[in-house]
Amino acid sequence: MQAVVQLKPRVKEHFVNNVDPSRKYEVGCASCNLRELCLTGGVCDEDLERAQNIVYARRRVRRGETIFASGDEFKSLYAVRSGFFKTSVVDDEGREQVTGFFMGGELLGLDGIGTGSHNGTATALEDSEVCVMPYALVEETARELPSLQRHLHSVLAREIVRDHGVMMLLGSMRAEERLAAFLTNLSKRFTRRGFSASEFHLRMTREEIGSYLGLKLETVSRLFSQFQKDGLIDVEQKHVRIKDANGLGQILASGK
Repeated sequence: MQAVVQLKPRVKEHFVNNVDPSRKYEVGCASCNLRELCLTGGVCDEDLERAQNIVYARRRVRRGETIFASGDEFKSLYAVRSGFFKTSVVDDEGREQVTGFFMGGELLGLDGIGTGSHNGTATALEDSEVCVMPYALVEETARELPSLQRHLHSVLAREIVRDHGVMMLLGSMRAEERLAAFLTNLSKRFTRRGFSASEFHLRMTREEIGSYLGLKLETVSRLFSQFQKDGLIDVEQKHVRIKDANGLGQILASGK
């Protein structure tokens, strides 16, 4: 019990200026349609009431706002409840490198667990909402609920796999393979959330896509035009319709 008393004042002090106290505990994991994709997804029903207390508050983030920046002290994980985010780092020459895109049910802030500070910046690409989960409460609850601890480890493992996938994407794939992989991955992620696998709106710019894929803006624009010409996709500004998913898969297969 003493550990709980020591943890809560620090948690409360950090968030008092960042969230509306009247919204505290407003969201419940049990009724959230993204639960299975989120941190409490591996928790059994009888433990869910205890597990959902890790959600300290729900916070709205406007487009262009950040929830943490590079160098900030790590205190919380953030589950995307709605909207879309990018994470990025800045190199020694001041250029932004996009390191990931995150949508509903996915976690932001995992980069800070090991070092105690965030390695990059998380920025909203549209008006969004996140569930704030102070990591002190996550650790405390995970010690009491092995199912939550196991799922946290699973989430961390997925993040490692994602990082390896990005390294392979940038290190061994041709430009057309990178874009095909990017569109295929987005399609699968939208499908898991109950959305169309073939039609979606890109929240990020082509320049941000290029930064993530290690391609120049001109190359990304050329590839979108080429994919449309080849009948693989239809593109209207940021709206994409996948016409030939098998064709995109063949592009990926050709590089193996």
